[in-house]
Amino acid sequence: MNKLIRFGRISLFIIYFWFGILKVLGISPAEPLVNNLFDQILAGIIPFDIFSRLFGLFECIIGIIWLFPQITRMALYILLIHMVSTFLPVLLLPNDTWHSWFTPTLVGQYIIKNFALIALGMIIFQVDQPKTRTPEVSI
Repeated sequence: MNKLIRFGRISLFIIYFWFGILKVLGISPAEPLVNNLFDQILAGIIPFDIFSRLFGLFECIIGIIWLFPQITRMALYILLIHMVSTFLPVLLLPNDTWHSWFTPTLVGQYIIKNFALIALGMIIFQVDQPKTRTPEVSI
């Protein structure tokens, strides 16, 4: 089981770091989607290029945090917060995410697969929790 959990941690690191570094470098294929969502929510607050690079850096940090078992709880909470932002296009940008009812675009499929990342993070968190022994009661 430990090898599987380690593989899960490394997988989350690779996914988050890789996708994040593409944003930092300004070459992410998700940039148009992020830009559309940015225009809906944050336009005028911060320039998009700065936001995109900071968001990518945030994703890189999430990936790195998953490599440290001691802070799994924090990693899971941050992952869940990040996932809220990744699901926003499904609601706010339906033309980008849906062809028709229950038929997502490729972008929509990309977003929906994030349920698997959430599940992996939750499994790692659950397995890494210290096992508490229930005290025996004698009568």
